[in-house]
Amino acid sequence: MPKLPDTTEVAIVGAGPTGLTLAASLTDRGKDVVLLDKAAEGANTSRAAVVHARTLEVLEPLQVSGELVERGVIVPTFTVRDRDRTLMRIDFGDLPSAHPYTLMVPQSTTEEVLLRRLRALGGDVHRGREVTAVTGDAEGATVRLADGATVRARYVVGADGMHSVVREQAGIGFTGDAYPNSFVLADVHLEWDLPGDEVQLFFSPDGLVVVAPQPEGRHRVVATVDDAPEHPDVADVRGLLAACGPRSAPARVHDVVWSSRFRVHHRMADRYRAGRIFLAGDAAHVHSPAGGQGMNTGIQDAVDLARRLADGTEDGYEDARRPAALDVVAMTDRMTRAATAGGPAARAVRNTLLTVAGHNAAIRRRLAMRLSELAVGR
Repeated sequence: MPKLPDTTEVAIVGAGPTGLTLAASLTDRGKDVVLLDKAAEGANTSRAAVVHARTLEVLEPLQVSGELVERGVIVPTFTVRDRDRTLMRIDFGDLPSAHPYTLMVPQSTTEEVLLRRLRALGGDVHRGREVTAVTGDAEGATVRLADGATVRARYVVGADGMHSVVREQAGIGFTGDAYPNSFVLADVHLEWDLPGDEVQLFFSPDGLVVVAPQPEGRHRVVATVDDAPEHPDVADVRGLLAACGPRSAPARVHDVVWSSRFRVHHRMADRYRAGRIFLAGDAAHVHSPAGGQGMNTGIQDAVDLARRLADGTEDGYEDARRPAALDVVAMTDRMTRAATAGGPAARAVRNTLLTVAGHNAAIRRRLAMRLSELAVGR
Protein backbone atom coordinates (compact mmCIF):
# COMPACT_ATOMS: atom_id res chain seq x y z
CA MET A 1 0.00 0.00 0.00
CA PRO A 2 1.50 3.39 -1.00
CA LYS A 3 2.17 5.89 1.78
CA LEU A 4 -0.46 8.62 1.95
CA PRO A 5 1.11 12.07 1.45
CA ASP A 6 -0.07 15.16 3.29
CA THR A 7 -0.27 17.31 0.15
CA THR A 8 -0.78 16.84 -3.58
CA GLU A 9 -1.74 18.76 -6.68
CA VAL A 10 -4.91 16.76 -7.35
CA ALA A 11 -6.79 14.48 -4.95
CA ILE A 12 -9.23 12.15 -6.69
CA VAL A 13 -11.93 10.34 -4.73
CA GLY A 14 -13.14 7.11 -6.35
CA ALA A 15 -11.03 4.53 -8.21
CA GLY A 16 -13.53 3.27 -10.73
CA PRO A 17 -12.91 3.73 -14.47
CA THR A 18 -13.39 7.51 -14.24
CA GLY A 19 -11.00 8.00 -11.33
CA LEU A 20 -8.40 5.62 -12.76
CA THR A 21 -8.50 7.36 -16.14
CA LEU A 22 -8.17 10.79 -14.54
CA ALA A 23 -5.28 9.68 -12.32
CA ALA A 24 -3.41 8.01 -15.19
CA SER A 25 -3.98 10.97 -17.54
CA LEU A 26 -2.73 13.50 -14.98
CA THR A 27 0.24 11.35 -13.97
CA ASP A 28 1.13 10.97 -17.64
CA ARG A 29 1.20 14.78 -17.80
CA GLY A 30 3.63 14.96 -14.88
CA LYS A 31 1.09 15.98 -12.24
CA ASP A 32 1.23 14.84 -8.62
CA VAL A 33 -1.94 12.84 -7.88
CA VAL A 34 -3.46 11.05 -4.90
CA LEU A 35 -6.22 8.56 -5.80
CA LEU A 36 -8.38 7.50 -2.84
CA ASP A 37 -10.95 4.70 -2.68
CA LYS A 38 -12.81 3.27 0.29
CA ALA A 39 -12.99 -0.23 -1.23
CA ALA A 40 -10.26 -2.68 -0.28
CA GLU A 41 -9.98 -3.87 -3.89
CA GLY A 42 -11.12 -2.95 -7.38
CA ALA A 43 -14.10 -4.28 -9.29
CA ASN A 44 -14.18 -8.05 -9.73
CA THR A 45 -17.50 -8.16 -11.56
CA SER A 46 -18.42 -7.06 -15.05
CA ARG A 47 -20.96 -4.27 -14.28
CA ALA A 48 -20.43 -1.78 -17.13
CA ALA A 49 -19.60 -3.85 -20.20
CA VAL A 50 -19.55 -1.49 -23.20
CA VAL A 51 -16.68 0.66 -24.47
CA HIS A 52 -17.70 2.91 -27.35
CA ALA A 53 -15.63 4.24 -30.25
CA ARG A 54 -15.17 7.74 -28.82
CA THR A 55 -13.90 6.32 -25.53
CA LEU A 56 -11.34 4.15 -27.31
CA GLU A 57 -10.22 7.26 -29.21
CA VAL A 58 -9.70 9.41 -26.11
CA LEU A 59 -7.86 6.55 -24.35
CA GLU A 60 -5.34 6.20 -27.20
CA PRO A 61 -2.81 8.61 -25.63
CA LEU A 62 -2.76 6.42 -22.49
CA GLN A 63 -1.81 3.42 -24.64
CA VAL A 64 -4.58 1.21 -23.26
CA SER A 65 -7.02 1.03 -26.18
CA GLY A 66 -5.12 -1.72 -27.94
CA GLU A 67 -5.17 -4.05 -24.94
CA LEU A 68 -8.86 -3.39 -24.34
CA VAL A 69 -9.64 -4.32 -27.94
CA GLU A 70 -7.52 -7.47 -27.67
CA ARG A 71 -9.38 -8.57 -24.54
CA GLY A 72 -12.88 -7.60 -25.66
CA VAL A 73 -15.40 -8.65 -28.27
CA ILE A 74 -15.86 -6.40 -31.30
CA VAL A 75 -19.55 -5.84 -32.09
CA PRO A 76 -20.25 -3.86 -35.29
CA THR A 77 -24.07 -3.84 -35.13
CA PHE A 78 -26.81 -2.67 -32.73
CA THR A 79 -30.22 -4.16 -33.50
CA VAL A 80 -33.60 -3.10 -32.12
CA ARG A 81 -36.31 -5.79 -32.12
CA ASP A 82 -39.85 -6.40 -30.99
CA ARG A 83 -39.60 -10.12 -30.26
CA ASP A 84 -38.87 -11.71 -33.68
CA ARG A 85 -39.40 -8.55 -35.68
CA THR A 86 -36.38 -6.38 -36.55
CA LEU A 87 -37.33 -2.73 -36.18
CA MET A 88 -33.96 -1.12 -36.84
CA ARG A 89 -30.38 -2.22 -37.42
CA ILE A 90 -27.63 0.32 -36.70
CA ASP A 91 -24.28 -0.43 -38.31
CA PHE A 92 -21.12 1.07 -36.81
CA GLY A 93 -18.90 -0.15 -39.64
CA ASP A 94 -18.61 3.18 -41.46
CA LEU A 95 -18.05 5.38 -38.41
CA PRO A 96 -15.33 8.02 -38.90
CA SER A 97 -13.08 6.36 -36.36
CA ALA A 98 -10.20 3.93 -36.04
CA HIS A 99 -12.66 1.92 -33.92
CA PRO A 100 -15.83 1.53 -36.05
CA TYR A 101 -17.59 -0.79 -33.62
CA THR A 102 -18.82 -1.25 -30.08
CA LEU A 103 -16.39 -3.11 -27.82
CA MET A 104 -17.83 -5.48 -25.23
CA VAL A 105 -15.45 -5.91 -22.31
CA PRO A 106 -16.15 -6.36 -18.56
CA GLN A 107 -15.62 -3.36 -16.31
CA SER A 108 -13.26 -5.44 -14.18
CA THR A 109 -11.00 -5.84 -17.23
CA THR A 110 -11.21 -2.12 -18.05
CA GLU A 111 -10.22 -1.23 -14.49
CA GLU A 112 -7.40 -3.79 -14.52
CA VAL A 113 -5.94 -2.35 -17.71
CA LEU A 114 -6.23 1.25 -16.46
CA LEU A 115 -4.69 0.41 -13.07
CA ARG A 116 -1.76 -1.36 -14.66
CA ARG A 117 -1.13 1.69 -16.85
CA LEU A 118 -1.38 4.03 -13.83
CA ARG A 119 1.20 1.94 -11.98
CA ALA A 120 3.48 1.86 -15.03
CA LEU A 121 3.39 5.67 -14.95
CA GLY A 122 4.38 5.69 -11.28
CA GLY A 123 0.96 6.11 -9.66
CA ASP A 124 -1.27 3.84 -7.57
CA VAL A 125 -4.51 3.68 -5.59
CA HIS A 126 -4.75 4.31 -1.84
CA ARG A 127 -7.34 1.65 -0.98
CA GLY A 128 -9.37 1.30 2.18
CA ARG A 129 -9.36 5.10 2.49
CA GLU A 130 -12.88 6.40 3.13
CA VAL A 131 -13.40 10.13 2.63
CA THR A 132 -15.76 11.71 5.14
CA ALA A 133 -15.34 15.44 4.53
CA VAL A 134 -14.08 17.86 1.88
CA THR A 135 -13.67 21.57 2.56
CA GLY A 136 -12.63 24.05 -0.07
CA ASP A 137 -11.15 27.53 0.04
CA ALA A 138 -9.61 30.00 -2.38
CA GLU A 139 -6.29 28.13 -2.55
CA GLY A 140 -7.47 24.52 -2.72
CA ALA A 141 -9.32 21.93 -0.67
CA THR A 142 -8.73 19.61 2.27
CA VAL A 143 -9.87 16.00 2.20
CA ARG A 144 -10.50 14.34 5.57
CA LEU A 145 -10.53 10.55 5.90
CA ALA A 146 -12.38 8.27 8.29
CA ASP A 147 -9.12 7.37 10.05
CA GLY A 148 -8.43 11.03 10.82
CA ALA A 149 -5.80 11.59 8.14
CA THR A 150 -6.02 14.62 5.86
CA VAL A 151 -4.77 15.43 2.38
CA ARG A 152 -4.37 18.99 1.21
CA ALA A 153 -4.77 19.46 -2.56
CA ARG A 154 -4.84 22.27 -5.07
CA TYR A 155 -7.84 20.54 -6.66
CA VAL A 156 -10.20 17.76 -5.52
CA VAL A 157 -12.22 15.67 -7.97
CA GLY A 158 -15.21 13.59 -6.92
CA ALA A 159 -15.36 10.46 -9.08
CA ASP A 160 -17.10 8.59 -6.28
CA GLY A 161 -20.37 7.60 -7.91
CA MET A 162 -24.04 8.40 -7.57
CA HIS A 163 -23.85 8.70 -3.77
CA SER A 164 -20.84 11.01 -4.00
CA VAL A 165 -19.51 12.31 -0.70
CA VAL A 166 -17.55 14.95 -2.59
CA ARG A 167 -20.67 16.27 -4.33
CA GLU A 168 -22.58 16.33 -1.05
CA GLN A 169 -19.76 18.10 0.78
CA ALA A 170 -19.50 20.66 -2.03
CA GLY A 171 -23.21 21.43 -1.65
CA ILE A 172 -24.03 20.58 -5.26
CA GLY A 173 -27.55 19.35 -5.98
CA PHE A 174 -28.30 16.18 -7.95
CA THR A 175 -31.53 16.81 -9.84
CA GLY A 176 -33.64 14.03 -11.33
CA ASP A 177 -35.63 10.96 -10.40
CA ALA A 178 -35.62 7.15 -10.35
CA TYR A 179 -37.33 4.83 -12.83
CA PRO A 180 -40.21 2.85 -11.34
CA ASN A 181 -38.74 -0.45 -12.52
CA SER A 182 -35.77 -2.28 -11.13
CA PHE A 183 -33.11 -3.57 -13.50
CA VAL A 184 -31.61 -7.04 -13.74
CA LEU A 185 -27.97 -7.41 -14.71
CA ALA A 186 -26.64 -10.89 -15.51
CA ASP A 187 -23.74 -12.53 -17.28
CA VAL A 188 -24.83 -15.88 -18.66
CA HIS A 189 -23.93 -18.67 -21.04
CA LEU A 190 -26.65 -19.06 -23.64
CA GLU A 191 -27.31 -20.32 -27.14
CA TRP A 192 -29.71 -18.86 -29.68
CA ASP A 193 -30.15 -18.43 -33.41
CA LEU A 194 -29.48 -14.68 -33.52
CA PRO A 195 -26.11 -13.35 -34.80
CA GLY A 196 -23.26 -13.57 -32.32
CA ASP A 197 -21.74 -10.21 -33.27
CA GLU A 198 -24.70 -7.94 -32.52
CA VAL A 199 -26.08 -6.15 -29.49
CA GLN A 200 -29.80 -6.94 -29.36
CA LEU A 201 -32.27 -4.50 -27.78
CA PHE A 202 -35.71 -6.09 -27.37
CA PHE A 203 -38.91 -4.12 -26.88
CA SER A 204 -41.86 -6.04 -25.47
CA PRO A 205 -45.03 -5.42 -23.44
CA ASP A 206 -43.11 -6.71 -20.41
CA GLY A 207 -40.27 -4.22 -20.79
CA LEU A 208 -36.78 -3.81 -22.17
CA VAL A 209 -34.12 -6.51 -22.53
CA VAL A 210 -30.61 -5.98 -23.89
CA VAL A 211 -28.45 -8.99 -24.77
CA ALA A 212 -24.84 -8.52 -25.84
CA PRO A 213 -21.90 -10.87 -26.42
CA GLN A 214 -19.05 -10.86 -23.90
CA PRO A 215 -15.59 -12.45 -23.81
CA GLU A 216 -15.24 -16.14 -22.88
CA GLY A 217 -18.46 -17.07 -24.62
CA ARG A 218 -20.71 -15.19 -22.22
CA HIS A 219 -23.62 -12.85 -22.87
CA ARG A 220 -24.62 -9.80 -20.85
CA VAL A 221 -28.36 -9.49 -20.14
CA VAL A 222 -29.86 -6.21 -18.92
CA ALA A 223 -33.63 -6.08 -18.35
CA THR A 224 -36.32 -3.99 -16.70
CA VAL A 225 -38.37 -5.85 -14.09
CA ASP A 226 -41.12 -4.57 -11.81
CA ASP A 227 -39.66 -6.31 -8.77
CA ALA A 228 -36.43 -8.18 -9.46
CA PRO A 229 -34.85 -10.66 -7.02
CA GLU A 230 -31.58 -9.55 -5.43
CA HIS A 231 -29.56 -12.16 -7.33
CA PRO A 232 -31.46 -13.38 -10.41
CA ASP A 233 -30.87 -17.06 -11.20
CA VAL A 234 -31.14 -19.19 -14.34
CA ALA A 235 -34.91 -19.48 -14.03
CA ASP A 236 -35.25 -15.70 -13.76
CA VAL A 237 -33.14 -15.03 -16.86
CA ARG A 238 -34.92 -17.75 -18.81
CA GLY A 239 -38.23 -16.17 -17.84
CA LEU A 240 -37.09 -12.72 -18.98
CA LEU A 241 -35.95 -13.96 -22.39
CA ALA A 242 -39.06 -16.11 -22.81
CA ALA A 243 -41.26 -13.07 -22.11
CA CYS A 244 -39.29 -10.46 -24.06
CA GLY A 245 -36.79 -12.19 -26.35
CA PRO A 246 -37.19 -14.12 -29.61
CA ARG A 247 -40.37 -16.20 -29.75
CA SER A 248 -39.86 -18.43 -32.80
CA ALA A 249 -36.45 -19.73 -31.64
CA PRO A 250 -36.16 -19.03 -27.90
CA ALA A 251 -32.80 -18.53 -26.22
CA ARG A 252 -31.39 -21.48 -24.30
CA VAL A 253 -29.81 -20.21 -21.06
CA HIS A 254 -27.37 -22.70 -19.53
CA ASP A 255 -26.08 -20.94 -16.42
CA VAL A 256 -25.63 -17.58 -14.70
CA VAL A 257 -22.02 -16.56 -14.03
CA TRP A 258 -22.88 -13.40 -12.11
CA SER A 259 -26.03 -11.38 -11.51
CA SER A 260 -27.34 -8.39 -9.63
CA ARG A 261 -30.38 -6.15 -9.19
CA PHE A 262 -30.26 -2.39 -9.14
CA ARG A 263 -32.40 0.71 -9.37
CA VAL A 264 -31.69 3.22 -12.13
CA HIS A 265 -31.87 6.98 -11.78
CA HIS A 266 -31.70 9.74 -14.33
CA ARG A 267 -29.99 12.62 -12.55
CA MET A 268 -27.62 15.49 -13.29
CA ALA A 269 -25.42 17.48 -10.95
CA ASP A 270 -26.64 21.07 -10.89
CA ARG A 271 -23.07 22.14 -11.61
CA TYR A 272 -19.77 20.36 -12.14
CA ARG A 273 -17.65 22.62 -9.95
CA ALA A 274 -17.61 24.40 -6.61
CA GLY A 275 -14.42 26.45 -6.42
CA ARG A 276 -11.50 24.01 -6.46
CA ILE A 277 -13.77 20.95 -6.25
CA PHE A 278 -14.88 19.17 -9.44
CA LEU A 279 -17.19 16.27 -10.29
CA ALA A 280 -16.80 13.60 -12.96
CA GLY A 281 -18.50 10.36 -13.98
CA ASP A 282 -21.45 9.04 -11.97
CA ALA A 283 -20.90 11.72 -9.33
CA ALA A 284 -21.99 14.20 -12.02
CA HIS A 285 -24.55 12.21 -14.03
CA VAL A 286 -26.42 8.91 -13.91
CA HIS A 287 -28.89 7.48 -16.41
CA SER A 288 -30.46 4.39 -17.91
CA PRO A 289 -28.04 1.69 -19.13
CA ALA A 290 -30.06 1.30 -22.36
CA GLY A 291 -27.28 2.57 -24.65
CA GLY A 292 -24.29 1.54 -22.55
CA GLN A 293 -23.03 5.12 -22.22
CA GLY A 294 -22.50 5.49 -18.47
CA MET A 295 -18.88 4.44 -18.01
CA ASN A 296 -17.99 5.94 -21.39
CA THR A 297 -19.25 9.40 -20.51
CA GLY A 298 -17.33 9.26 -17.23
CA ILE A 299 -14.06 8.25 -18.90
CA GLN A 300 -14.48 11.08 -21.40
CA ASP A 301 -15.11 13.49 -18.50
CA ALA A 302 -11.83 12.32 -16.97
CA VAL A 303 -9.75 12.78 -20.11
CA ASP A 304 -11.14 16.27 -20.70
CA LEU A 305 -10.70 17.34 -17.07
CA ALA A 306 -7.14 15.98 -16.91
CA ARG A 307 -6.14 18.04 -19.92
CA ARG A 308 -7.75 21.16 -18.50
CA LEU A 309 -6.23 20.80 -15.03
CA ALA A 310 -2.84 20.31 -16.66
CA ASP A 311 -3.01 23.29 -19.01
CA GLY A 312 -4.95 25.71 -16.81
CA THR A 313 -8.21 25.76 -18.79
CA GLU A 314 -10.36 24.12 -16.09
CA ASP A 315 -12.89 26.96 -16.28
CA GLY A 316 -14.16 25.41 -19.55
CA TYR A 317 -14.78 21.93 -18.14
CA GLU A 318 -18.45 22.27 -17.28
CA ASP A 319 -19.31 24.00 -20.56
CA ALA A 320 -17.61 21.19 -22.46
CA ARG A 321 -18.87 18.16 -20.58
CA ARG A 322 -22.25 18.95 -19.00
CA PRO A 323 -24.08 19.36 -22.36
CA ALA A 324 -22.68 15.99 -23.46
CA ALA A 325 -24.04 14.32 -20.34
CA LEU A 326 -27.40 16.06 -20.68
CA ASP A 327 -27.67 14.68 -24.19
CA VAL A 328 -26.87 11.13 -23.02
CA VAL A 329 -29.35 11.35 -20.14
CA ALA A 330 -32.09 12.57 -22.50
CA MET A 331 -31.35 9.95 -25.18
CA THR A 332 -31.23 6.98 -22.80
CA ASP A 333 -34.39 8.20 -21.06
CA ARG A 334 -36.22 8.25 -24.39
CA MET A 335 -34.93 4.78 -25.22
CA THR A 336 -36.05 3.39 -21.87
CA ARG A 337 -39.50 4.98 -22.02
CA ALA A 338 -39.99 3.84 -25.62
CA ALA A 339 -39.07 0.30 -24.65
CA THR A 340 -41.61 0.28 -21.85
CA ALA A 341 -44.40 1.96 -23.84
CA GLY A 342 -47.90 1.26 -22.53
CA GLY A 343 -50.75 -0.33 -24.48
CA PRO A 344 -50.87 -2.07 -27.88
CA ALA A 345 -51.68 1.14 -29.74
CA ALA A 346 -48.66 2.97 -28.32
CA ARG A 347 -46.39 0.03 -29.10
CA ALA A 348 -47.72 -0.21 -32.65
CA VAL A 349 -47.01 3.48 -33.26
CA ARG A 350 -43.53 3.10 -31.76
CA ASN A 351 -42.74 0.07 -33.93
CA THR A 352 -43.96 1.78 -37.08
CA LEU A 353 -41.90 4.89 -36.41
CA LEU A 354 -38.79 2.84 -35.70
CA THR A 355 -39.26 0.71 -38.80
CA VAL A 356 -39.66 3.78 -41.01
CA ALA A 357 -36.66 5.44 -39.38
CA GLY A 358 -34.66 2.24 -39.83
CA HIS A 359 -35.00 2.55 -43.61
CA ASN A 360 -33.45 6.03 -43.55
CA ALA A 361 -29.64 5.87 -43.89
CA ALA A 362 -29.16 9.39 -42.52
CA ILE A 363 -31.12 8.59 -39.36
CA ARG A 364 -29.23 5.33 -38.85
CA ARG A 365 -25.92 7.13 -39.19
CA ARG A 366 -26.98 9.88 -36.81
CA LEU A 367 -27.97 7.27 -34.23
CA ALA A 368 -24.68 5.42 -34.71
CA MET A 369 -22.79 8.67 -34.11
CA ARG A 370 -24.75 9.38 -30.94
CA LEU A 371 -24.56 5.86 -29.51
CA SER A 372 -20.81 5.75 -30.15
CA GLU A 373 -20.55 9.28 -28.66
CA LEU A 374 -18.61 10.41 -31.73
CA ALA A 375 -21.18 13.17 -32.15
CA VAL A 376 -19.78 14.96 -29.09
CA GLY A 377 -17.88 18.02 -30.20
CA ARG A 378 -18.35 17.27 -33.91
